[in-house]
Amino acid sequence: MKNSYSAGVFCCLIATLSWGATFPMMTSALRHLDPYTFTTLRYGFAAIALVTALRLREGKEGLNLKGERAGLAWLLGSAAFVGFGFFVFLGQQMAGENGALTTSIMMATMPMLGILVNGVLRKIVPPAVSIGLIMMSFFGVMTVITKGHYASLFDSPSSYKANALIIFGALCWVFYTVGASFFPTWSPLKYTALTSVLGMSSVLVLNALLYITGLVEVPAVSDFEYVIPHVFYTAFVASFIGILCWNIGNKILTPLNGVLFMDVVPITAFSISALTGIKPGTPEIAGACITGFALILNNLYLRYRTPKRVVVRTQ
Repeated sequence: MKNSYSAGVFCCLIATLSWGATFPMMTSALRHLDPYTFTTLRYGFAAIALVTALRLREGKEGLNLKGERAGLAWLLGSAAFVGFGFFVFLGQQMAGENGALTTSIMMATMPMLGILVNGVLRKIVPPAVSIGLIMMSFFGVMTVITKGHYASLFDSPSSYKANALIIFGALCWVFYTVGASFFPTWSPLKYTALTSVLGMSSVLVLNALLYITGLVEVPAVSDFEYVIPHVFYTAFVASFIGILCWNIGNKILTPLNGVLFMDVVPITAFSISALTGIKPGTPEIAGACITGFALILNNLYLRYRTPKRVVVRTQ
């Protein structure tokens, strides 16, 4: 099956749009449930759905880890679903009412983190044009979220700890995204499903330890009932569909290029907030245009620069 470059762009957009809606939704969910329990529910249901899809798609062979680097797959899955799930949503909870927008803008650091991870793991340095466009897209996102008052993100010293946790979680996700390239023979579905299951083993153990030690209280039944819609969306839309589309898109575009689409996340989060009554002003509109323009220019540049790589075979 051949996938065009445009299909990769479409998949990354689907993923980041679904994730952008997650953060505003989590604002209410985190008032009733701690981020650790929510992560367990979200990725637990997503892992079940993904493994079922893998079994139907690739049969028993798809679930076979014999001869594979299971340890690396576990590490990558743990980085994604423990590192991202626990730390990002803990940071959002600590950030309070503005946590959704604060967290979403921190996701825009991923392109720069992608440069760092690729440089360390694969000695890959992107072209200067792409680096410039990554910086341009991040500047656009900063403009949107801060309404042009860039220092407002750091007005409160207490925000540093929350931001540090969020950025660490974002780094874990970049590591997971780049890690897919170490399994070139795996389909995106297999990589998503198996890393989800292996990562969930870490999630369950750590969550159980938090309960046993009393660091986190077991939520009440009413709290579980309240977050049912939140869990459903994040498990089946943002995780099952979103993560699968993300891995498909990055297999086509390569992680260094695909991760640029994380700048769509804060724009989406802001747009959803705008629907609740927040009207965008000139800085927000300008910032959105800057980010969108940077994404378009980077994709056109990459297609022009590497025309023979716009079609990649996936399994």
